[in-house]
Amino acid sequence: MKLLIVEDNEDNRRLAGKRLRAAGWTVLEATDAPTALECLRLEGVDLVLLDLQLPGMDGLGLAATIRATPELHRLVLVACTAFAMAGDREKALAAGCDGYISKPIDIRQLPEQLLEILHETRR
Repeated sequence: MKLLIVEDNEDNRRLAGKRLRAAGWTVLEATDAPTALECLRLEGVDLVLLDLQLPGMDGLGLAATIRATPELHRLVLVACTAFAMAGDREKALAAGCDGYISKPIDIRQLPEQLLEILHETRR
């Protein structure tokens, strides 16, 4: 499986990437929305793990842009945020995300959580 992590925090990106690589995923990384969109246009990925608090265009805006882009609209998007407030999950799902994980992430469970979301969306 190939995944794009869109996360501006280097430590979070490195930790998630290391765990997912250890679980057999191919991991690409982006720190902001423009870099993520460029990566998605160049690389075929199965899933995007998307931080909602990004510089510039936030994760909700990026999710909406992906959903509005014909060649990208079928990607599986999983929102991830530390600012888990009431209604955030619903906002992420309304923006087009297929799943939602609040931080701090249980890094041991992350590969299984993502696979579960991936399988649910492909049914």
